[in-house]
Amino acid sequence: MAFDQPLPAALSPSRLSDFQTCPRRYQHASIERLAQPASYATAKGRFVHYVLEQLYRLEGPERTIEHAREYVEPAVAAILTDEVRSDIGLDEGMLAKLLAETEAILVRYFAMEDPTSVTSEGVELRLGVEVNDTPLSGILDRLDRADDGSLTIVDYKTGALPNRNYDSHTFANAELYAALCEAKLGERPTTLRLMYVAHGQSIERSVSDVVVKARANAAAGAWTKIKRYYGDGDFPATPSVNACRFCSFKDLCRSQGVPVPGR
Repeated sequence: MAFDQPLPAALSPSRLSDFQTCPRRYQHASIERLAQPASYATAKGRFVHYVLEQLYRLEGPERTIEHAREYVEPAVAAILTDEVRSDIGLDEGMLAKLLAETEAILVRYFAMEDPTSVTSEGVELRLGVEVNDTPLSGILDRLDRADDGSLTIVDYKTGALPNRNYDSHTFANAELYAALCEAKLGERPTTLRLMYVAHGQSIERSVSDVVVKARANAAAGAWTKIKRYYGDGDFPATPSVNACRFCSFKDLCRSQGVPVPGR
C-alpha cells in the first residue's frame, strides 16, 4: 500500500529506538501518527521534566528547591491536560500521589547535585543536523559545561534504575545525542550522565569515538531501511515479548494477523 502521510523529516533517538524494536511500531507512531494514550509513568516523567526545565531557566543562584516547588502548580496546568487526565484516569487520589512523588523526587534531586553551581550550555536544547546522509533531530534535557571546558549530556530519568548488564542499551540514545552534538556544534561531549532522579542515583559513561561512530552508522542504516519500507508501503512487524509488552498498538497488530505474544 502507499502511505497518505509523508515520511518524517528527521529521525530522533526515541524514534530510532521504536524502529529498532519493531519497524511496524515506527510506522504506526511516526508515519501514521496514531494516538498513543498517556500512562501514569509517562505523565509523571513529563511532569518532573517540566519542573526541572523551568528551574534551569533561572539564573544559577535562584535555582533553589523553594523555587522548584513553585513550578509544580504550573506543571499541573501545562502537563495534566484534559486528554492526559482521561487517558490515565486521574482522580484526586492519583493527583495526590503524583504530587507526593514529585516532592520526593525534588528532595532527592537536590541531594544529587547543587543546581546553583551548574553551568549549562542549553536546557531542552533542540538540535537538528545531518549525519552520514541521515537527518537527525533531538532534544537534550541539559548540555553542561564543566570547569575544565568539557561538555556533558545530562538526561533525567524518572523510571526504574537499569540492570547494569544492559549498559549498551541504556546509553544508546545519549550516545546518538553525542554524535548529533558533535556534528551540529563542532564539539563532542566527553561524558554522558543519566540522572535517575526518583532513586537519587546517577550513572555515567565516557564518550568514545568508536561508540559515537557506531551509533551514527546504526542510525544511517535504519534510515535507509525506513525509506525502503516507506517506498514499499509496509513496515514489517517483529513481535516479541519484550517488543510488545508496553506497545500501544498490540490490538491493532492482532487485528492485522500479527502473532502478538501474551494477552
